[in-house]
Amino acid sequence: MIRSLWWSVRTDGTAPFDTAHLKVYYPAVATGDDAERLTGVFGPDPAGAPYPVVLFMSGVNVGQEAYRRFAVAIAEAGFVVVTVDRVGELFGGLRGLTPGVELDAARPDAYGTRPTCPAIGAILASLAELAELAPLRGALDLDRVALGGHSAGGTVVLQSARYFPGVRAVFAWGAHNMVATMLGWEPGTVLPAQVACPVLLGVGTNDGVIQGSADRYGEDGANRPDPVRRTFDEALPEGANLLAIIKGANHFGIADADPTAARAFLDGPAETDALPPFAALTATFLHTHLSGRPHAEVELAGFEAEHVQLIRPRSDEC
Repeated sequence: MIRSLWWSVRTDGTAPFDTAHLKVYYPAVATGDDAERLTGVFGPDPAGAPYPVVLFMSGVNVGQEAYRRFAVAIAEAGFVVVTVDRVGELFGGLRGLTPGVELDAARPDAYGTRPTCPAIGAILASLAELAELAPLRGALDLDRVALGGHSAGGTVVLQSARYFPGVRAVFAWGAHNMVATMLGWEPGTVLPAQVACPVLLGVGTNDGVIQGSADRYGEDGANRPDPVRRTFDEALPEGANLLAIIKGANHFGIADADPTAARAFLDGPAETDALPPFAALTATFLHTHLSGRPHAEVELAGFEAEHVQLIRPRSDEC
């Protein structure tokens, strides 16, 4: 059984745009006592505790409820999964849901000196506090952390992961590390990811949002190489990295898109439901690098799913 609870934390920014609201999904067990009946709060299942922690960063203007099915699927595999809503500053002085990007940290004179998403550090620190309180006391293992994200949330994770102790794996859907020319970079620049652990990238062949954003990076969307594939080939350090290409999936393939917000109107058709295979792949990837589950590495090496093409680093293919 998976249950969830809410938490909040002050992050960077000026009030009131300085607070992240967290939803924490965890494996739970029912005892049938009066406290459960009266509060709706269930304790964590002690069988797998303490659980590795997965912090998932949302895309711009994508509410965390869009990722509920994905988060539950990962939690069912034996992880505590944390999603985030944070209203803050976007490009051009607008306000909206954002994972929190420090634009100055992504400029040529600063990139690689600090995380582009300082909110990650504040959230991890708050989870350390939560881990000392009921009902999750002793249920979170913050020495075994994965950072994940969708779209811009995946990008900031790729640009920030190595600055946070305990991060042992990174994954992202519909995310790349190409950087906008408005920040002072040459067109088509792919930055080195700031990671020191294995990375799983996922993308659908019908991703219309990435394609529709090409001009941000000084490119022609009709004739450019896939930025996710370029990130996999050019931006990641050597290691046990994976790229999953899901035929017929789109940018919101792992999310339940809200048609009133964000940029789902740019997306291609969802001819394939990417959520079940990518969640299964992600869980296996995380078990391999976080939980030490027996046979997980073998399962990952032999992973197969309909419509999913797995690509490994060239050095692993030789």
